[in-house]
Amino acid sequence: MKKIFNYFFLILSLCTTCVQAQQPYFPDAVWLVKKPEELKMNKALLDSAVATALKSENKVERDLRIANLKSYSREPGYKIIGPMKDRGGPAGLVIKNGYIVAQWGDVTRVDMTFSVTKSYLSTIAGLAIDQGLIKNVTDKVSQYVWDDTFEGAHNTKVSWEHLLTQSSDWSGSLFGLHDWADRPPREGNIDDWKNRKLFEPGTNYEYNDVRVNLLAYSLLQVWRKPLPVVLKEKIMDPIGASPTWRWFGYDNSFVNMDGLMMQSVSGGGHHGGGIFINTLDHARFGLLFLRNGKWKNQQLLSEKWVNAVQQPSATNKNYSYLWWLNTEKQWKALSPKVYYALGYGGNYIIVDKEHDLVVVARWMDDTKIAEVLNLIVKSIE
Repeated sequence: MKKIFNYFFLILSLCTTCVQAQQPYFPDAVWLVKKPEELKMNKALLDSAVATALKSENKVERDLRIANLKSYSREPGYKIIGPMKDRGGPAGLVIKNGYIVAQWGDVTRVDMTFSVTKSYLSTIAGLAIDQGLIKNVTDKVSQYVWDDTFEGAHNTKVSWEHLLTQSSDWSGSLFGLHDWADRPPREGNIDDWKNRKLFEPGTNYEYNDVRVNLLAYSLLQVWRKPLPVVLKEKIMDPIGASPTWRWFGYDNSFVNMDGLMMQSVSGGGHHGGGIFINTLDHARFGLLFLRNGKWKNQQLLSEKWVNAVQQPSATNKNYSYLWWLNTEKQWKALSPKVYYALGYGGNYIIVDKEHDLVVVARWMDDTKIAEVLNLIVKSIE
């Protein structure tokens, strides 16, 4: 009888160990590092990926004010009205099975991240859907915003989904910035562009930061508190992010909300502002999505929303709810199911579910990212 009893506890112990082994790893305050060979990765190929990343620095000036002024000088009335910061050098992380297996550069340095901010903003929208603050992404935004921002025959048709997929063609000005002045056509008369016939919302994709800022402004009306506070409380604190990240708007983007002046944040660094963050915190955010919105035993973001951001939009198969997709295999080595956040100057958070992989790259030459990813994937396979 005693032998049977001991045997029973041995089996129970083994089963418990198996279950624990199957649980995905999440980092605590200090992120665990593993050698590539511990995860059956080819060290030589991974080292080659790191070496390639280090020598493939993006060519934008380290003084990002100069970089912005050069990049957007053709935009009528272009101005910098939000905080800017000189950038650092190339930096990055390779996260496999939740562990750090490779890193380069200063991964603790806080830098601007430009349009990677858009994927964080998308998450704020997802949280609003999860909590019922927004009933459906197809709802018209005018049902939720009290002022005249969405008035008129065209703008009143704009839905949350249109803003999230950059297909609204919303027309107007916000915080002194005009929608038509953002990336106007290189050919033709600017007055013709200003007065053109607008596309029906949901029928044409156009990358436009003024309209992304409009999404942030509209979400502020829904949450009725600063979006950085929402992000901190709902996402960044639970995933163990550092206290060093910040999310800025513009000098003139403060609005009265329930008697308090709150800053409406920007969705990138086009005119300054956006999220300033280090590489390690980016990786935690990417890992949250790799784990379908769950962190340890908490479902911070619904799996439904995480799946939604991976679906191609009607107007751009490689774009979803402010996330980029690999649908048409522009990165041939990676699965078409890979999705990623992308920002000016070569800033990336790449989520590859198939390989249980998150890659963060900062200030990467955009023409070299495919080569780096190819080496990383080969090191796994």
